[in-house]
Amino acid sequence: MAGDRPLPQPDEDTAFFWNGCRENKLLILRCNDCGTYIHLPKPGCWSCGGTDLAPAPVSGRGVVHTYTVNHTPLPGFDAPYAIVLVELEEQKGLRLVTNLVDVGPDAVEIGTPVEVVFEQVSDDVTLPLFRRRKDGAA
Repeated sequence: MAGDRPLPQPDEDTAFFWNGCRENKLLILRCNDCGTYIHLPKPGCWSCGGTDLAPAPVSGRGVVHTYTVNHTPLPGFDAPYAIVLVELEEQKGLRLVTNLVDVGPDAVEIGTPVEVVFEQVSDDVTLPLFRRRKDGAA
């Protein structure tokens, strides 16, 4: 990807996520009452209504749920590039929007097993990106 890409602006609701990424850990809010993962962060659990939520580590493994290919060059990106929606293995419906780094946009396939990799893009920001799983397991 090209330089000068727009960077996330962490706030008090997302600081745990970005701090975890800087430590090469993928952290997702989890309800301590029912165990449901919640992403994007919310003040309460969508499953049980509980408010006892805390960041929890996840494996970073999942599959490409869907994707789109952007052909319009945007600042910091070389077009075309794929934007993927990864469903994490911990929970059906637990999904992250990200980029796939080891395959061209014409080779992305729904159902591809992927794993997180972290890319430090500034002193303060490390991004969670995904690559095809080396073991090929789903």
